[in-house]
Amino acid sequence: MLNASLAPIAADGFTRHRGPVTSVAAIPGRAAAVAVAYDGAVSLFDLDAGTAELLGYHRHLANHVTVSDDGAWAASSSSDYDIHVWDLSERKLALVLRGHSDDVEGFAFVDESTGVSASRDRRIIVWDLVTGAIRRTIEGHEKDVLSVACRDGLIYSSGDDMTLRQWDLATGALIRTWGPFETETDTCAIDMLNGRVVLGCDDGVIRIFDSRDGTALAAIEAHGSGIKKVAVSPVNGDILSCAYDQRIRIWDAATFSPKGDLENHAAKWERSFGWSPDGCTILAGTFDGTVVQWDAASGRILREIGGAPGDQGNACFNEAAAASDGSVALVADDGMVRLIRLTDHEAALVARTAPPGGRRLMNAITRDPGSGRVIAGTHDHKLHVFGAGLESQVEVALGQGPINSIRVAQCAGHEGAMFAACYSGAIVRVSPDGRDVQAHALHDGAVKALRLHPSEALGVSCSADGGLLSWTLDGEILNHFPGHTAIVDDVDISPTGDRIASASRDFTLNVYDVADARLTHSIELGRRSPKSLCFWDADTVIVGDYWGALVKADLRTGRVTRQTIAANGISSLSRSGDGLVASSYDGGVYLVSISDLAVRNVYRAMTQRVGGT
Repeated sequence: MLNASLAPIAADGFTRHRGPVTSVAAIPGRAAAVAVAYDGAVSLFDLDAGTAELLGYHRHLANHVTVSDDGAWAASSSSDYDIHVWDLSERKLALVLRGHSDDVEGFAFVDESTGVSASRDRRIIVWDLVTGAIRRTIEGHEKDVLSVACRDGLIYSSGDDMTLRQWDLATGALIRTWGPFETETDTCAIDMLNGRVVLGCDDGVIRIFDSRDGTALAAIEAHGSGIKKVAVSPVNGDILSCAYDQRIRIWDAATFSPKGDLENHAAKWERSFGWSPDGCTILAGTFDGTVVQWDAASGRILREIGGAPGDQGNACFNEAAAASDGSVALVADDGMVRLIRLTDHEAALVARTAPPGGRRLMNAITRDPGSGRVIAGTHDHKLHVFGAGLESQVEVALGQGPINSIRVAQCAGHEGAMFAACYSGAIVRVSPDGRDVQAHALHDGAVKALRLHPSEALGVSCSADGGLLSWTLDGEILNHFPGHTAIVDDVDISPTGDRIASASRDFTLNVYDVADARLTHSIELGRRSPKSLCFWDADTVIVGDYWGALVKADLRTGRVTRQTIAANGISSLSRSGDGLVASSYDGGVYLVSISDLAVRNVYRAMTQRVGGT
């Protein structure tokens, strides 16, 4: 591999990641591991010394890391569409692989001169690791490719099109397709010892196939929610599975029976798990920016590395719920609920609390204008209701996977009813006192966001399968809104209630009439994935993207204006009087003017990149 000219980034004071650790890979022959995180950082963890060293940064979120069999190289995959290859002996960047047009989700070393990557651009690329050139592009997946593995001249890939595929490395020819199954297939792994391929599915089932003839060998009903990672022990073929039901399980390679669960860690990142090369330990990252090591035999946590005494995780903000008086309720990766004041002249913390059971990752928050209550949704499937000053009032277990969005009804006959968008595909209605819970299975994929009509008994929601629906508050589907071809990340209803706007990973902003689902506008947003959306007025829609930019679309002219305001993705957009409140994964909350997208004030709980940009 050729060494690039980029020098390693110095980072005095780096002790942990300032974002969720998304992937960890142990280094063969050393008590060390490489980790990557949503702060874009790539780091080297010394497992014995308990220290972390920064190797460098991607330009955007880092999604996956793997280490070569000889322990000499690491490859990190990123939402900046690049793969970085790192020389671990020199502790420096050796090569940048550039050729994908969307997030790179995985990479596998084949040998010292060949690598294979998978991306949300639906392609697999075979790379020359000496020159950095593309040897071959493999197409055939119909949706995002999320996982890739390669052994014995065969490539295995899986993703959002609900299939597992086997390809010939030398020619790129498709050899075999398993599926389509009924749910997404996020993760796959190869069992070299037994000639098998293992697939983790969103229905909680582990499916195992003979890698030589394609025979289905087993279907293990392993989890009560989507499986985000499967990994195979390099020593005996035991299967590790991690899912959104909060369980981490090990399955016997011979009998496929359960061998035990790992001790739970509240802040674990399910997609980050992997075995050590000797099969004795298991490593994973956390939303707190740390790395955790388990003993594989006993399932007990051995150590947690990174951070310092008193660290309270990472305040990467996932959603803001603003009010016209300048108060803003917030949830973040650190598992805390915050109430702040953010005006032109003030940016201050007012209150902060954790749910009764302790800190838990939270993706969703809203406020009930009628009662002043704050409602938050956690990664462990629970709805938490707080008073206006963040006093805990009600906890409701929904059991439908992580909660991605919440809103409270204000229309007659439904006042105070809470609606939660869940990973299972359900919209869950909860009575104001939390006693009556009704789940409506409206979507086939994870529900990413929902909104409620300002005056009618109607809601809209969007999902990971590209679905966009309107429905009654009693759970009856009214309309399907066609047009998107990829994950729809956010949706909003116009202030007058006659139109909806949606933003998708197909890089478009669509606007529809609510009454008849007619598409009235479809606006190209460029090649940077959108995340959040606000239908500001009859002529203006604001979109926040994963790169920290706001995009203002003028519906009269089709003109698009872009302004970068943050160092990481814009997770949500919310109204506050005449201003827009934008929360970001970079630890900031921004008060923005609509006219020119200028930042008027910032509340900051965390500075994400400690060692450079």
